[in-house]
Amino acid sequence: MATTHDDEAGTGAARGRRGRPPVPPERILATALLIVDEEGADALSMRALAQRLGSGTATLYRHFDDRAALVAGIADRLYGEIDVPAGTFDPGTDWREACRALALAMFDTLARHRNVAPLLVGQTPTGPHATALRERHLTVLLGAGFSPATAARAHATLSRHVLGFAVQLTPPPQDAPHEPPAPADPRRLPATAAVADVLPIPLEEEFAFGLDLILGGLSALRDTR
Repeated sequence: MATTHDDEAGTGAARGRRGRPPVPPERILATALLIVDEEGADALSMRALAQRLGSGTATLYRHFDDRAALVAGIADRLYGEIDVPAGTFDPGTDWREACRALALAMFDTLARHRNVAPLLVGQTPTGPHATALRERHLTVLLGAGFSPATAARAHATLSRHVLGFAVQLTPPPQDAPHEPPAPADPRRLPATAAVADVLPIPLEEEFAFGLDLILGGLSALRDTR
């Protein structure tokens, strides 16, 4: 018996209804971020993400070419969560305060998503959220009199500083040793023994100290120009 066009159309429609429903990119990224938050960066794969979504990997590849593209999407989603205080980038705002507010807001965001920081190492975020934030920061730096080359380096250095400390927020493996270091022998290591009372320095204090050094260096560079 010949198959009519209507029969073929009906069969195609039935196949469409039986297929997996599309998944919006925003839901994909939210779920991917949840996997990393809960299980760590190594747990993120296209297959694991598809299973968590109750979908197939083909659905993911419609929006993201590979895992690297997915990670780039996660990075930009994080940049969209950075809550910089109102007025930080307004005209007339002191550039030091703008840099400090941005760095603290970035660090706070990565602290809420501690497992994500390792995924960002070696990346230069280029998504819409990251681009918009970089544009606003560079506008402040250029307006303060920094050259384009110095402004670009200042933004990059600030971002690397934040990421470098955020990576250290990642919890160590559960089987890692936690033995405290042995006290320094003042006869062999007099300098180390002299600072023993302030060691170890809390990570947040190191972050703030390094940020002050960066801003002080940029201020001195700007004054010499």
